[in-house]
Amino acid sequence: MSPPPPSAPAVLRLLGGLTLPLLGLLCAPAAQGACSLPPDVPNAQPVLGALARFPEQTTVTYKCNKGFVKVPGKSDSVLCLDDKWSDIGEFCSRSCDVPTRLPFASLKKSYSKQNYFPEGSTVEYECRLGYRRDPTLSGNLTCLQNFTWSKPDEFCKKKQCPTPGDLKNGHVNITTDLLFGASIFFSCNTGYKLVGATSSYCFPVENDVGWSDPLPECQEIFCPEPPSIVHGTIQDKRSSYAYRQSVTYTCNKGFTLHGQSSIYCAIKEDQGEWSGPAPECKETLPAVESTPAFEKPITVNVPATKHPAVPRATTRFHATSTSKGRGSPSSGVGITASALITLMRTTKQLMLHFII
Repeated sequence: MSPPPPSAPAVLRLLGGLTLPLLGLLCAPAAQGACSLPPDVPNAQPVLGALARFPEQTTVTYKCNKGFVKVPGKSDSVLCLDDKWSDIGEFCSRSCDVPTRLPFASLKKSYSKQNYFPEGSTVEYECRLGYRRDPTLSGNLTCLQNFTWSKPDEFCKKKQCPTPGDLKNGHVNITTDLLFGASIFFSCNTGYKLVGATSSYCFPVENDVGWSDPLPECQEIFCPEPPSIVHGTIQDKRSSYAYRQSVTYTCNKGFTLHGQSSIYCAIKEDQGEWSGPAPECKETLPAVESTPAFEKPITVNVPATKHPAVPRATTRFHATSTSKGRGSPSSGVGITASALITLMRTTKQLMLHFII
């Protein structure tokens, strides 16, 4: 608190050593009808600004010191009339600050413009939208002796929104509760997509509370029509295919299936798509007989002797086998036609040469 300015008697005491003519000069009004310095007021200071002289009809207003508030209905200014200031009484007093702002209640309008709250004064609150009054608790605050407000009870409770209900083929996620200000979130099962709001919150509706958005809808996701294949068909074809439903392909007679015979409906970013490409039906090729690996041509060179020359013979062996019951497989040796006649004529000579 700043100290008040010295009063006139105090100034005279400070100037006690001055001569009377000098005192008369200091205290005399600057002009006829002018006033001297404004009077002292407890717990207040005059707002002089640039004023240095106070001629008649001059008005000076006071301002309360820090920690004090103007008492309603009391004057806070003085007027210079005939060399004198008008009367003024004490108008500044201690007061509580503006009443506490509460998140669940607001100050009643009758107190909203008031700024003077002396010790012992009370103020009353009313519940904000979204809250209901608890009649067992006081809704008033009191300015205490130390000029602070009493601690408020939570005399207004949050209202509760109705139960949102069940979401068909989906879920309602309640993160905290269903009270005013709470939010709930929606999601759909796999194979379904959400149509509508993804969340909703409890907010004031007239004099009650309700949900900002209704329950959404979970719509089933379908795949596009399965791809058809050439020279093949889809078994038990349906009009539509939902999540995880499959199609199976078969090939026409004379064609072989290459790839996965079945594909199923999968979900990607709320869209249906097939798990893979359709197979292909390719023409079946006839079986080709293979030549045994041990079939090799044998060339027999007959050296020159005194016997008649035997032409070079090329013999090709073919191994064949048949098995009937538990019998032993039969085998045979075939000789090319080019050497057959010669070999028959010279059997004895050929055998002799082999022996040698």
